[in-house]
Amino acid sequence: MLETFPNPRPERDYTIQIDCPEFTSVCPRTGQPDFGTITVRYVPEATCIELKSLKLYLFEYRDRGIFYEAVVNTILDDLVAACGPRKMEVRGDFRPRGGISTSVVARHPAE
Repeated sequence: MLETFPNPRPERDYTIQIDCPEFTSVCPRTGQPDFGTITVRYVPEATCIELKSLKLYLFEYRDRGIFYEAVVNTILDDLVAACGPRKMEVRGDFRPRGGISTSVVARHPAE
């Protein structure tokens, strides 16, 4: 469960960036682990994301078979639902598999 806390300066636009360099999920086709960095950038509204709950949330992907595109979009949807930011971007930079690396970016609100 993602937890939040009150934004200490809701009257001001400012950007929070969270880097999660040890993200792991499982390729749904091969069953092999996928490794990457998830970066969350957002402008909070009334609440901010509590980091320990985010860490535990991301750990839930370690045994989950899911494509990169679904990972990034699901994380964005869950974080937006949890904290209702003014703006948010989730980026997944995934390490090479089969000689190909992949980056996926999703934004709220959609451009």
